[in-house]
Amino acid sequence: MEMNGLDKLSYVLVVIGGLNWGLIGFFEYSLVDKIFSEGLARVIYGAVGVAALWMLLKMFMMMGDTKDSKKINR
Repeated sequence: MEMNGLDKLSYVLVVIGGLNWGLIGFFEYSLVDKIFSEGLARVIYGAVGVAALWMLLKMFMMMGDTKDSKKINR
């Protein structure tokens, strides 16, 4: 399955979210909050959440494709 633009954007947003959570966990420092205003930071956090849901959906779709391809090869 090839990555389209939405997949790539989702990947980048989830990586940004993961790195930010790592900074919060280890250093109690939120880079997103420091760089952006409160309103824009909330939008970014929302976009990261939607991106994570999209990637979760894609993961389940890929798992379904794998099961179907195994049936075809038998």
